Amino acid sequence: MTDLSNKHALVVGVANEHSIAWGVAKALHEAGAHVALTYLNEKARPYVEPLAESIDAPIFLPLDVRDEAQTEALFHTIAERWGVLDTLVHSIAFAPGEDLHGRVVDSSLEGMQIAVDISVHSLIRLVRHSEPLFKNGGSVMTMSFYGAEKVVEHYNLMGPVKAALEATTRQLAAELGQKNITVNTLSPGPMLTRAASGIGDFDELLQHAIERAPLRRLATPDDVGAMAAFLASDRAHNITGQLIYIDAGYNIIG
Repeated sequence: MTDLSNKHALVVGVANEHSIAWGVAKALHEAGAHVALTYLNEKARPYVEPLAESIDAPIFLPLDVRDEAQTEALFHTIAERWGVLDTLVHSIAFAPGEDLHGRVVDSSLEGMQIAVDISVHSLIRLVRHSEPLFKNGGSVMTMSFYGAEKVVEHYNLMGPVKAALEATTRQLAAELGQKNITVNTLSPGPMLTRAASGIGDFDELLQHAIERAPLRRLATPDDVGAMAAFLASDRAHNITGQLIYIDAGYNIIG
């Protein structure tokens, strides 16, 4: 089993028990890591707090990545209580509904800016705050989707946004490698999560993925968690800048 004893991880993006980020947080905890969790706002807190309690999360704070004061408070708390960070997991994405559900050519500048800010640049900001705490090296992970590489019906604006996220991950890996910090993108297949439910005709996408994937099934948040725990371990210290699919082979079929 992957051993993350005495490692410290921050997982951003848990919305409820169906979140990919929750699958990751559970796996890190089960491997022995101390896991800090955040919640978006007071509306989200009742869904996330019981999960934080179930893994004895020593740090549980609000984080809207657009709020620099909240970001600074979070990392101040991590520095004060732990003094070090080993793993950062970024699992958040957003686009305004009117832009997400329409054609990319009709998308608004404001909608694109919001989507890139929350889905892409927030990773850069979190890594910037994490870098001084990665005193023994570290691992950074974020989440993408096959729609960043190929056109997936109804994925729309999130396709180019996730493509930007993947490119950002590679650049960060190149810049931080000399500090023994790995940066990788995980690309889960379609999963029934709160975030995915905003995509049009998502049930059809799920069924198509089952029919298309060589293993004829969907991957789960727990599958993503297993890969994340490995990447957070010392055994993955030479894996960086990679796009890693966890999708039952969905991506290999043309």
